[in-house]
Amino acid sequence: MDEAQKKVFNSLSKRCSGRECCLSELRPKALTALDGDSARAEEVLSALVEEGFVDESRYAGAFARDKASLAGWGPVKIRRALCAKGIGREAIDAALDLANNPKAEEKLLKLLEARRRSLEGDPQARLKLIRYALSRGYEYDSIKDKV
Repeated sequence: MDEAQKKVFNSLSKRCSGRECCLSELRPKALTALDGDSARAEEVLSALVEEGFVDESRYAGAFARDKASLAGWGPVKIRRALCAKGIGREAIDAALDLANNPKAEEKLLKLLEARRRSLEGDPQARLKLIRYALSRGYEYDSIKDKV
């Protein structure tokens, strides 16, 4: 690697040590820093992977846990978001297995209860609850039992 690549590597490695990052987040930053030279940018990205700063499966696991527990996302929405970031199917499946726990069901119940209170007296409350839970990324089979 030349000096410019080392500088970009150091900058991106500092970013990765602060929080989990995936390649699709880092690629535009590397390209911009290296004036659009994709070959040199890919060399920097592969060095980040080799050094352990970037790990797609580790990123997918952290993303799934955060979105499931903090944002209340369901598995469908998490899968869609990870696919959009270019994460592989195996890493997504493993991450969803880690994030799928009994607390996810409790989170869905809390979300539905809070939403139900706001729809008090609405004749279409059941339909709106189902639509709300679907928009949060939960599967219909798990929703219909709780509504």
